[in-house]
Amino acid sequence: MRIAICDDEERYRIELKTVLEKLLINVDFNIDTFDDGNRLTEAFAKAPYDLVFLDIEMPAIDGITLAKKIRSVSENVFIVFLTGHIEYALEGYEVNALRYLTKPVDINKLKDVINYVREKHGSEKQIIIKEDGEEIIIDINDVIYMESMNQNVRIVTCRGEHTIRYNISDFENSLKNEGFFRIHRGYLISLSKVKKLVKNDVIMDGDITLPVSRSNTRALKEALYAYVEGTAF
Repeated sequence: MRIAICDDEERYRIELKTVLEKLLINVDFNIDTFDDGNRLTEAFAKAPYDLVFLDIEMPAIDGITLAKKIRSVSENVFIVFLTGHIEYALEGYEVNALRYLTKPVDINKLKDVINYVREKHGSEKQIIIKEDGEEIIIDINDVIYMESMNQNVRIVTCRGEHTIRYNISDFENSLKNEGFFRIHRGYLISLSKVKKLVKNDVIMDGDITLPVSRSNTRALKEALYAYVEGTAF
């Protein structure tokens, strides 16, 4: 989870970051802090954040204006305003703000925000890749499998394919808690896209057949059972 805090007062930035670090247990997260909204806008354009905390009253650019700029880049980012003046709340509807938190931040209200975003973020995780000089956002729920091709990785999704210069082991590490499994030295699959197992092969959505190494056959079955049990209601 990528989080940004933008507040021109250093003590509030430090205080909020410290509390968040204590709340984000067992979560892969990164927190960046900004004292200027324009710097946050530049950083966001390069790599969108999942959650941003914005002080409403800042000298260079106010939080409402900043939120509008951020929202024009991403419809998915969760925006939380920090303020001592709740009368600004009506303006927040224009940017679909998740919540307003008054200063100093109430830890229980902050917990509610984190729990909500964690739940939503887990089901809508995205990866950002660079293909032909262009940044592309891929929803991991669309990924069927990834294939290692020398120094490149081919990402096959429900919407098309992408080939990028990358190491498949890095994807394996970053997606290990997102329902992905390495069935073979050359293949990383989404367990949610498995249709059936046939001997030493796995049949994926789209009737794609991929080889499973003998050493991974049993582990794949166990991973599938665990995945199904974990997603069952």
